[in-house]
Amino acid sequence: MSIDPVAVPPRNPRTRTRSRSLSPIIAFSSAPLPNDKGVQNITRKVIRRLEGLGHLELVDMYATPEDDTDVPSSNVSDGGGGEREMEVEAEDERAEVERALYDELVRRDGALNGNGHANGHVNGHATANGVVAKSPKQRQKVDWEIPRKLLHSSIGFFTMYFYISESDVSKIVFVLWTSLCIIVPADVLRLRSPRFERIYERFLGFLMRESEKTSTNGVIWYILGALLALTFYPADIAVIAIIILSWADTAASTIGRFYGPSSRRLPTHIPFLRIPLAPRKSMAGFVAACLTGGMIAIGFWALIAPVRFAGRDVSWDFVKGVRLGLGSGVGNGSEGFLGGWVGLGVIGVVAGLVSGVAEAMDLGSWDDNLTLPVISGGCLFGFLKLAGWLGKVWTSS
Repeated sequence: MSIDPVAVPPRNPRTRTRSRSLSPIIAFSSAPLPNDKGVQNITRKVIRRLEGLGHLELVDMYATPEDDTDVPSSNVSDGGGGEREMEVEAEDERAEVERALYDELVRRDGALNGNGHANGHVNGHATANGVVAKSPKQRQKVDWEIPRKLLHSSIGFFTMYFYISESDVSKIVFVLWTSLCIIVPADVLRLRSPRFERIYERFLGFLMRESEKTSTNGVIWYILGALLALTFYPADIAVIAIIILSWADTAASTIGRFYGPSSRRLPTHIPFLRIPLAPRKSMAGFVAACLTGGMIAIGFWALIAPVRFAGRDVSWDFVKGVRLGLGSGVGNGSEGFLGGWVGLGVIGVVAGLVSGVAEAMDLGSWDDNLTLPVISGGCLFGFLKLAGWLGKVWTSS
């Protein structure tokens, strides 16, 4: 059966009807779209918007010089409709690219902001075509690690108590070594036995960071740092080093988490000295560590140190000044050098700078629970040794 085509009477051009006109036929040429109209055409305006999302510097690798080149009219049969459709398609493609880049910025923001010293927070007030802005209320929640911080800070109080009660340092060292003999095998078993790991983390997991659940427990490095300080430094310097670890590190972490997003990042190294620093840490945390370390040294040598054995074995005395000289024992330095409030203020400034730098140093995989007491105690010990020697030379000349 065949169907004969129905003849359509010719339409009078002057006759106006209510029927919808036929859509224009668009014929595209086989040539590809120009670069400035394709998916790679991210304009400088879009790049500036994306840079505002995460404070990141995006290289103009996809940007092409803006020009007024249009699609040739010979490629479009209706004289303008095809060009508008290509512009709409290019705009949609740019919006998809912006969405993908924004999701990548959000992902990086979440990955870098795990320990409170993150860099590159996404600006919640920036918007792009089709991109949903991130409001301040949607920022990633900060984990303050309150149980861990309480345990970390309490060690400083216990250390002061043992010092004031004139406890034997050798007995404390023995107790710490004994505790390591229990903690280290338990940690090795935790990393090798999934069943024991579940039991271990059920009771002690709230004190651990996520990174420690697949690596060595930070408590081991904490005890090792305290052991090294108590073994190689005088008792008062070792106590200050442990308290700096307990309080200055906690202050830097807490203030860094609170003010870190709005604070500047640390440089990669200290000028001239070339000491490597961790750029992921904030200037706010560095200042907090410096102030806390300085107050620890001033408060300890002014109030706590004279209580133990009536101040006979201290490295610094308020009246006699530095007592740690060139000899092997305390008390070989000169009397009066760096004494009084001026000397205590100088020692406080040195202790503060040492605390801040030791906490902010980037030593790769070394745990700061180990390096902080060793570095801070070693720098204080070296400074007092040098000051005692200079005072001895000054008085003998």
